Amino acid sequence: MAKGKQTPRQKMINLMYLVFIAMMALNIDVEIIRSYYDSTRALNETRHLTEDKNQDIFEVTLEAKAQQVPDTYAQPWEQYKVLKGKIDGLVGSAEEIKGILKKNSEFFDKDPKTGKDMDVSENFSALNNNEATTEYFFKEGDENSPSPKALELKKKMDDVRAYIVSTFGNNPQLLKLVDRANRSIVAEYPQGKSPNGKTWFQNKFYHQPLIAAISNLEIIQNDARNVQSDALALMLQEKVDASIKFNQYEAIVSAPSDIQSGKKAEAVIMLGTYSNSNKISISGVSRQENGKGYLPLNTGGLGEKKIGGVITLTDATGKAQQFPFTHTYNVIAGPQQVKLEKGLLLSADKMNVMYRGLENPVTGSILGADNSQLSLSAPGAVVKNTGKGKWNVTPSTGNTVQLTLSGVDPTGSRVSQVFEYRIKGIPRPQGQIRSKAVNSMPAESIKNQIVTAALPDFDFPVSFTVNSFILKLPGRAGTMIQGSSLSAAEGLTRNLRPGDVVYIYDIQATATGLGNQRLKEISPVVINVQ
Repeated sequence: MAKGKQTPRQKMINLMYLVFIAMMALNIDVEIIRSYYDSTRALNETRHLTEDKNQDIFEVTLEAKAQQVPDTYAQPWEQYKVLKGKIDGLVGSAEEIKGILKKNSEFFDKDPKTGKDMDVSENFSALNNNEATTEYFFKEGDENSPSPKALELKKKMDDVRAYIVSTFGNNPQLLKLVDRANRSIVAEYPQGKSPNGKTWFQNKFYHQPLIAAISNLEIIQNDARNVQSDALALMLQEKVDASIKFNQYEAIVSAPSDIQSGKKAEAVIMLGTYSNSNKISISGVSRQENGKGYLPLNTGGLGEKKIGGVITLTDATGKAQQFPFTHTYNVIAGPQQVKLEKGLLLSADKMNVMYRGLENPVTGSILGADNSQLSLSAPGAVVKNTGKGKWNVTPSTGNTVQLTLSGVDPTGSRVSQVFEYRIKGIPRPQGQIRSKAVNSMPAESIKNQIVTAALPDFDFPVSFTVNSFILKLPGRAGTMIQGSSLSAAEGLTRNLRPGDVVYIYDIQATATGLGNQRLKEISPVVINVQ
């Protein structure tokens, strides 16, 4: 292509060929970055799975064993807590570094404008950027001078490894843990083991693109969590006495057979394993058969009862381990006793009233039965359940409403009963000043008063906001006043004399607590001028 004189057409073809080659190279780079990115995400997901497994399974098990068998597991549990703290510090530091490198490389997980996940191709420039990594891990970009932050990361790795070696190096059961830590939690090559004569930091981070640096940091985090997982697994190796075989299994459901109404209760379900070995003894029971103790419960007399004892396990060396147990149960009246209970009930027939348009609270119950199974219906009204045996009933039209309460009595029979209530409308609100409908005061005090409205002796929480009213003075036509204050009428009341009567009527107000009901006319207020 470069020999001889070329025509313009040939030059154009050559240029297009070069552009084509460049585009192919760029596309290959994007696919490599994408593959690297996907692998790094897979590493991240694997690490989180390991963290969940460590925390939700192994840690809980080791802590429980430390409480149950402290002689064997208390010390490993304390050692593990120190190790976990050091590994958490290392993993957290690596995570912080990843965040700094992403920020300095202008990497975005999500589009700042749309909030959608960014594709690798959109982050290609950031993922391929090696400046942020080199600046973070090396002083002024000198590959022979690791930065203080790089050395701080190395110090955390050395600290984890040194603790494992010093704490578990003399334990034959944990030698695999020590070996793995010496191989994976390192930030330098053994003497003469560098693959290319360069340092560990140079190979991992010098002039490495962002995606490579993130991947290498993720590997450090994964190795640390795997070492933590190994430590937990090895510490949990159980030394079971070969002379005692726990080979019997039974489903265990621990739950009260009778539950008092309103008292919290729950069932505990588990799989129990036991042995009929004569090296297991149980005190506090009447008999022991096939490794299980039996004790008849005392049900004489109502009230709280307690049982307790000790399970003793003797190992092959003759050492006895004791496991105390206690249980509390309540003896309550059965259905027949409830049926025979006596007492008097009295109700005021005329007081069975519900207010139209309001949520009237009602409570129902069946003596000795579970109130959560009760149901209430009321044709022509809205019924809303608010708890066990509790409802709000909102009647609308008519003068009466019939409530049907249904449930299951202590004998298991289905029962229901109808209760009739009268429906009344909301009473007429009363206009007030100083909480009274009739007031006496000097003329100069009238301007300082506030007109209010209320429903005296009404059992529902209702409040009113006065919007306007008409003020009637002797010898004058009524004057409309906006709001609730009489301050606007100061000029009108200035010439009032003792013995004059002032009327406030046509009070317009907004009610809170009465739903959408239309208010009856508010009664007027009278002021006798002194």
